[in-house]
Amino acid sequence: MADLFEGTAKVADVGHRPLADRLRPKSIDEVIGQQKVLGPEGPLTVMLASGSLSSLIFWGPPGVGKTTIARLLADETDLHFVQISAIFSGVPELRRVFEAAKIRRQNGQGTLLFVDEIHRFNKAQQDGFLPHMEDGTILLVGATTENPSFELNAAVMSRSQVMVLERLSLAELELMTQRAEQDLGRALPLDGYAREALLEMADGDGRALLNLIEQVAAWKEDGKLDRATLATRLMRRAAQYDKGGDAHYNLISALHKSVRGSDPDAALYWFARMLEGGEDPRFLARRITRMAVEDIGLADPQAQAICLQSWETYERLGSPEGELALAQAVTYIALAPKSNATYVAYKGARKSAKETGSEPPPKHILNAPTSMMKEQGYGKGYAYDHDAEDGFSGQNYFPETMKRPVLYTPVERGFERELKKRLDYFTKLRAKRDDQA
Repeated sequence: MADLFEGTAKVADVGHRPLADRLRPKSIDEVIGQQKVLGPEGPLTVMLASGSLSSLIFWGPPGVGKTTIARLLADETDLHFVQISAIFSGVPELRRVFEAAKIRRQNGQGTLLFVDEIHRFNKAQQDGFLPHMEDGTILLVGATTENPSFELNAAVMSRSQVMVLERLSLAELELMTQRAEQDLGRALPLDGYAREALLEMADGDGRALLNLIEQVAAWKEDGKLDRATLATRLMRRAAQYDKGGDAHYNLISALHKSVRGSDPDAALYWFARMLEGGEDPRFLARRITRMAVEDIGLADPQAQAICLQSWETYERLGSPEGELALAQAVTYIALAPKSNATYVAYKGARKSAKETGSEPPPKHILNAPTSMMKEQGYGKGYAYDHDAEDGFSGQNYFPETMKRPVLYTPVERGFERELKKRLDYFTKLRAKRDDQA
């Protein structure tokens, strides 16, 4: 291990610059991770090789290199690098940035404008970039942790290429740790399990990892710390989860699809991830109930009742005990037979209702409380089903001008298997009545 650190600076010699700043890559090939965009056939590599860099939107979680890559792109293309944050910048500052870029352009130098948290700008502010992008005054590189297709104007999106940057893998974080140890001049005082725990605490965020490494490196230790000791000294970094952002929608989608896919283990995992991220259990109770209605329906009528009962139990017990009731509901609905037959039928009914407008019901099923209504034929010919053979009249209940649709088609699973038998029975009786008529 000594050879690895030979000739490197000692801890006392590194000055006061933060580790993250000291380890900032000096060239594109020093960037750790993001091989999908920076690899040999990656889009940024191809752009740089062809000399045709376009405006870009970097979309990804914190600490994966968005700012660093933007700065290196400016170096690679000899553009003046300007960085602003949409959180702290307003219209006056944007005007100053654009004016300075115009002057540089007149003097023969372009400007790469890096806008951090670009989704924070409103529509009018985003529109302000367009003329300067189109006339070449700036090359825009925006960074966002939110889905740009939801947060950015269509006009900005159409003039930019979106590059998706991914959280760093454990192997990439380990490589970053080794670079940090070279800079520090010594190995971290951690055994193998503690080292692995440190990488997990970073949760794919390189900047967070370097901050954690800086804390560990400052400890005066002769031996190696184990995982338990490390856990007591460092607060585990909270997983990235914004209850109003992409993570919220991505995780609830993962939970819903795991339930639909009848995988209780995956469903419980995503349920737990959302709770650990601080999600409101009431939101989860509502969504779990929706899953029972939408994806199980009448294949298991008890599923909806269990979800409602678990919701009520949570309201009575509160957290954390009540969350176990919600977990039981998640497990139950994941294993319940699935059917969206009623959901499909409902959507079909809504579609038919829109298409048929204000078509009235057939007169034979309308009540006739007045003599005038009786004269107009209200209620005439109505067959009282309880008096009919088999308790079924087979009359038409749709508007007279409307062709009878088939909306509800139960599946051969769960309780809907029994409902299908009933539906088939009534269909045969209706056909028999129609033949007799």
